[in-house]
Amino acid sequence: MDSRPPLAEPHPAPPAVAPLASDERQLVAAVLRKDRKATAEFVSRYTDAIYAYVRHRLAPRADLVDDLVQDVFLAALGSLASFRGTSALGSWLLGIARHKVESYYREQLRGPESLHVEDVEPASEAPLVDEAIDRERLEARTHDVLRRLPEPYSLVLLWRYWEGRSAREMAEATGRTEKAVERLLARARARFRELWEGRS
Repeated sequence: MDSRPPLAEPHPAPPAVAPLASDERQLVAAVLRKDRKATAEFVSRYTDAIYAYVRHRLAPRADLVDDLVQDVFLAALGSLASFRGTSALGSWLLGIARHKVESYYREQLRGPESLHVEDVEPASEAPLVDEAIDRERLEARTHDVLRRLPEPYSLVLLWRYWEGRSAREMAEATGRTEKAVERLLARARARFRELWEGRS
């Protein structure tokens, strides 16, 4: 039986965004008038989608999800007056959520590396790991492996494969060199592979 991680498929692109619906315009206007009922409806209407997005991208750090979701809505309410309505309200909120998630990745990976592990060059089987992380994002075994990784390893893998960021983009965001990010990715892939194959 093949014990390799499952092969990957590219993450599907987000659906096309429709112009803002009239009920969303009315909701935004009511929230901006400080209507408490409208504000509660605004949060209630979009909480499930934002929570699911954040939970998937912070896995396995479920303990951080509630606080980050709250930050998303606080930021949205604070900047709602600048919302132009050129996209659906839910899509605008997801954009804020993505920014918050990436800010978390950036902050956690910006500091000096605390993992003293010998440099690991990318192994020939690394594409198999790449594909595994790309495809089965919610698969229980993948989550279990990510949960067992040191946090810098799980975060750099999530940022690379869930958010689709290149090593160069991560380096620019964290102030590290591109080579340092590539080394961290290589170590994370190697450790992911070891845990996946039960070699820990």
